Amino acid sequence: MKNQVKINGDRLMRSIFELGRFGGLEGGGVSRLALTEADRQARDYVANRMREMDMSVWVDGIGNIIGTYAGNEDLPPVMMGSHIDTVAAGGLYDGNYGVLSGLEVVAALKDQDCRLRRPVAVGVFTNEEGVRFQPDMLGSLVFAGGCSLEEALATTDQEGLSVAEALRGIGYHGPEPVTGFPVDRYIELHIEQGPILDLEKCPIGVVEGVQGISWTEFTLTGQANHAGTTPMNMRHDAGYVAAKIMARAYELALGLGSGQHATVGRISEFGPGMVNVIPDKVVFTVDLRNYREEVLQEAEKELFSFAEALAAEHGVGCERKSLARFQPVVFAEEITGLIRAEAEAMGLGYRVLPSGAGHDAQMLARVCPSGMIFVPNKDGISHNIKEHAEPEDLITGAELLRRVVMSLADRP
Repeated sequence: MKNQVKINGDRLMRSIFELGRFGGLEGGGVSRLALTEADRQARDYVANRMREMDMSVWVDGIGNIIGTYAGNEDLPPVMMGSHIDTVAAGGLYDGNYGVLSGLEVVAALKDQDCRLRRPVAVGVFTNEEGVRFQPDMLGSLVFAGGCSLEEALATTDQEGLSVAEALRGIGYHGPEPVTGFPVDRYIELHIEQGPILDLEKCPIGVVEGVQGISWTEFTLTGQANHAGTTPMNMRHDAGYVAAKIMARAYELALGLGSGQHATVGRISEFGPGMVNVIPDKVVFTVDLRNYREEVLQEAEKELFSFAEALAAEHGVGCERKSLARFQPVVFAEEITGLIRAEAEAMGLGYRVLPSGAGHDAQMLARVCPSGMIFVPNKDGISHNIKEHAEPEDLITGAELLRRVVMSLADRP
């Protein structure tokens, strides 16, 4: 029976496009921010599919959804999963593919009425993208005990709505304890969101770990004044100081090397916003990332020191707030080794590589051996409505996931 379990590629692809209807955009993209009405509809779709496959459905206080397909023994499950929230103009595959391929593995087991020694679970984690609520990966962070439920529920979006209010509004403020679900092993299947596999025409990425992330929000406060009458050496120009800090972040990334990245992704305030008035307030974010914790700390230290010194020099107030800070994660060799072995057994080429993006798997690694599988996406484009992955690659990745999960769930 177990040898007859196979992924149904047509069913997998159909589910990807069905889920993409919720928050769908012209051009094929998706806008499904966490805890919105579109997110509720997508959650209902996933939860209903779980129930149709006789999976028990568990929803916790931060809105994480876990469906479990029972095993022959009452043991902690092998879990697959990811997220179904998107950025404001995202694609069909980021996160969604990991959830739907997990459901497809369960569907393939159910097709053959196959039960494994351990249960098999699929997790849907709340607010992975961190677009509406910070930090990102909020649901999995709370699940892994890295953030208290109370702190997470009190987090607000830019309109002042809290996570607790948003969860209640869509009916997903669940009754289950956030740290009360034991997990044996965790595997996340994902598009790469980068260009390496696509450039190398390599079907599988074996993810060795995830780089560390540092998100900081800067608030600079200067003095508004006339643009034509205020001498340049007498200005307290928050806009100028902000521009220099942004440029310095980029220069640091280039100068430090060692895989350092820096991005200014949001300027949420630039006041008073008039052509002929010196800016008196700027609020913006800086995203720093590195695979090496010591280099990431060096980038933070240098950028923060530069910002404080420059602001003081120009008589501008400088405050900063950490929005997220995660150390680099190395995945379990037990999992990465098994992924390599199963890829070889399928005759698939693979590349061992780190993840430049954050994923729920890095949080689950705090509570159980975890790992990730990547498949290529065209030109490495993601967080974009043009995000695309070939069906053949998606189906191949799901079949590899099935083999890995069945091996883990049936081990002695």
